[in-house]
Amino acid sequence: MPTPSLAALPIRRLTHRDLTACADLSEDRGWPREEHKWGLLLSAGKGYGIDDPAGGLVTACVVTEYGSPDRPALGAIGMVLVAERHARQGVGRRLMRHVVAAMGPVPLTLHATPNGRPLYEELGFKTTARAEMVCGRFTPDGPPSDVVTRAATAEDLSAILRLDEEVFGADRTHVITRLPAFADQLRVAEDGGRIIGYAAAWPNMATHVVGPLIARDTATAKALLASLAARTDRPLRTDIDVRHEELLAWVKSRGLESVAFNAVMTHGIAELPGDWSRRFAPLTVAAG
Repeated sequence: MPTPSLAALPIRRLTHRDLTACADLSEDRGWPREEHKWGLLLSAGKGYGIDDPAGGLVTACVVTEYGSPDRPALGAIGMVLVAERHARQGVGRRLMRHVVAAMGPVPLTLHATPNGRPLYEELGFKTTARAEMVCGRFTPDGPPSDVVTRAATAEDLSAILRLDEEVFGADRTHVITRLPAFADQLRVAEDGGRIIGYAAAWPNMATHVVGPLIARDTATAKALLASLAARTDRPLRTDIDVRHEELLAWVKSRGLESVAFNAVMTHGIAELPGDWSRRFAPLTVAAG
């Protein structure tokens, strides 16, 4: 029986049962398997993919929707991957066109690598910001912060959700409520008993990824990041909006090094909703 062409293979919704196949696809492209992250994305978002008749996946991506389930305010696209043996044959473009069409009028965002950016521009995405990935072992230096931080408790969840929606610009309850189980640490910053920031550190291969990182100001962001670093022996990795120049300079002075730059792109909106000045790092570049 002849092998069907890539253009004839159907695009289907992925589920949590496809986690191993998605991790295999990551590994095929030289990425870490990241099963922990794939698990979160496939449970909180919508996965799309094409099955390879020879086994595994030809391509995959995940869209995480925010806002009302009936009328999402924003969709974040991530983990766009094409198997090496099927690369440069238009299958990634086909999958992305399908996803953009499926989302209809819902505004979209994604973090694009330099290699992926031309395709997204072709599909109508515009660059609205940039994020710098930094990674390394955090070395504390200088006097301790005056900002009070502590481990989050179940009683903090409603305040965290209110702050998150205000800063992010859309309700992402279905993702943030998964943080206590997904992350190894979830911490808040307080001022007079009021939560003014929060941050999580979650395991990703040999590192702890810091995200989300939401804070009233740079001093609060520094205190949260330092408090997370003090409670892990792993290197830290995070993606910081390049407009937060002071925070970037501070983490680099304490051992983190620049790894890569990604373009933050949008489709259907001129810029992301919410307050970028208090949004220091995403949960993950794959989910915003």
